[in-house]
Amino acid sequence: MESSGELVPFPLLTTPIESNYRACTIPYRFPSDNPKKPTPTELSWINLFMNSIPSFRKRAESDDTVPDAPMRAEKFAQRYAAILEDIKKDPESHGGPPDCILLCRLREQVLREVGFRDIFKKVKDEENAKAISLFKEVVCLNDAIEDETKRAENLVRGIFAGNIFDLGSAKLAELFSEDGMSFLASCQNLVPRPWVIDDLDIFITKWSKKTWKKAVIFVDNSGADVILGILPFARELLRHGAQVVLAANDLPSINDVTYPELVEIISKLKDEHGKLIGVDTSNLLVANSGNDLPVIDLTMVSQELAYLASDADLVILEGMGRGIETNLYAQFKCDSLKIGMVKHPEVAQFLGGRLYDCVFKFNEASS
Repeated sequence: MESSGELVPFPLLTTPIESNYRACTIPYRFPSDNPKKPTPTELSWINLFMNSIPSFRKRAESDDTVPDAPMRAEKFAQRYAAILEDIKKDPESHGGPPDCILLCRLREQVLREVGFRDIFKKVKDEENAKAISLFKEVVCLNDAIEDETKRAENLVRGIFAGNIFDLGSAKLAELFSEDGMSFLASCQNLVPRPWVIDDLDIFITKWSKKTWKKAVIFVDNSGADVILGILPFARELLRHGAQVVLAANDLPSINDVTYPELVEIISKLKDEHGKLIGVDTSNLLVANSGNDLPVIDLTMVSQELAYLASDADLVILEGMGRGIETNLYAQFKCDSLKIGMVKHPEVAQFLGGRLYDCVFKFNEASS
C-alpha cells in the first residue's frame, strides 16, 4: 500500500492520547529548567548527534548517484554542525527545545536540502543481498527446534542479533566497516540475561497459550535486522494463524528499510507458490508507515497503516529508535512488545543497563 495524504494518530494508542502519550522516552529537560539554557542531557545528546556527522559525511561523499557528492557532503556537515551549535547556545532555536525526534529531523532535512536522498542505499542493497542468501539457513535452524518455547526464544535472539546492524550508531558504523558482522555469531554473543528490561518469560508463556489474531510490526534496519530477525519471527506468527502487518518507512533514513525495499525483499524470498520456506504468505501485508525518520511519533502515521492496524491485538515496535528512544512507555489498547538493543551509552545510562544490553518489554492490553 502506498502512503498518501495526511498523517493520523495510530488507532491503538490508549486514549486520550494528549494525556497518555509522549513519543520521546528520555526527557531532555523539565519545566523548571531555564528555557534559554541547554540542560546537561540536551548537551550530551547534541554531542552524540555531532559525533555522528563524520560517518554521515563519509557515506554522503561516496554516494555516486549525486553529482559533486564530496562538496555537498561537506556542505551537509558544516550546515548540520552549525545548527547543533545554535541549539547549544539557544535551545529554543530551530523549532526547539530539542528532543531525539527534532535532532533526527533536522539531520534529514539538511541532507535533503543539499541534494542527498538515500546515502545508505549502497550498503543497504549489499546487506540485503547477503541476508537474503542466509534466510533459508536461519529459518531451517529455527524450524529444527522442536520445543515451542525454545524456538520462540531463539527467534527473539535472532531479532536482537539482527538489530546490531545499525549504521546510525557511530560505534557500530565503525565496527561494521572493519569486519562486517556475522549474524549467527551475534546470536550467540548477546549479553547474558536478565537483560535491562526482560519480560521474555512472560511473553513466551503467553505465546504458548494464546494465538494473536493480528500483529503489527514496526520494522527497523535493512539487512540482517529485517530479513534474519523480523521475517523469521513474522513467519512463525503466520504459522500460528495470525495476520501480520509489517510497517516500514515511507522515505529513506539512515539504513532503515523503506516500504518499497521491503516489498521487493519479500518478493525475492517467496517461492513460486508465494510461500516463505513452506509457510503461506496470504496473511502477510506490508504497509507504508508514513514515517521518514529512524524514530517515530505514533500520533502521525499513514491512513493506510491506521486502517490496517485498527483491529490488531499485538503491536511490536522493533529497534532502538522506534522501541526504546521513542515509545518505550507508550501504552496501547492491545498487547504490545518493545524490542531492541541499546546502542548508545546515553540510553544505557538512562535505563541503568549496559551498552549492547537488550530491551524486551511486553505489556498486556491496558483494559
